[in-house]
Amino acid sequence: MTTSIKILIMMVLVTTILSCNQNASLQMYFVDNELKPGFTSIDVPTSFLNIDQTNLTKEQKDAYKSINKLNMLAFVISDNNKEDYQLELNKVKDILENEKYEELMRGGNSTDGKFIIKFIGEEDSIDELILFGNANEKGFAIIRVLGDDMSAKKIMKLYSAIDTANIDESQISQFADFFK
Repeated sequence: MTTSIKILIMMVLVTTILSCNQNASLQMYFVDNELKPGFTSIDVPTSFLNIDQTNLTKEQKDAYKSINKLNMLAFVISDNNKEDYQLELNKVKDILENEKYEELMRGGNSTDGKFIIKFIGEEDSIDELILFGNANEKGFAIIRVLGDDMSAKKIMKLYSAIDTANIDESQISQFADFFK
């Protein structure tokens, strides 16, 4: 009887481990696709944003310091990859349906495209902020904002400071072009 219980426990553990590993994550999606044809990716440390912190409010400084880096991945539609686009779009949507991603905001329309903002963590202690948008004629982009104890409210206030930042757009021109 003891052997049967050990075997049963082992089977339960193996099943649990395998089911956890089969759940796709956004991080694994990035790793699996960043070098594939049709995709464009870039990792941006916050120091790259070159924001003059002397002009920031306390909330903006807190938000800026809470962000470690941004990971960006885009799939650009061409005449040769429209079927791949739909497959990849569905994969990302399936990943973002996981309950660990809390929805913060969504918008857009079926003609021009849609966006969704999700996060992992608590609203005042976000570990990962996800911006996902698709433009029907251009493709889709995912931006992962990674940090520690980020706050959605503070990050929204940081947006105005980013508008005035001296960002070297040549480094992210492919992403800038995507959103034009």
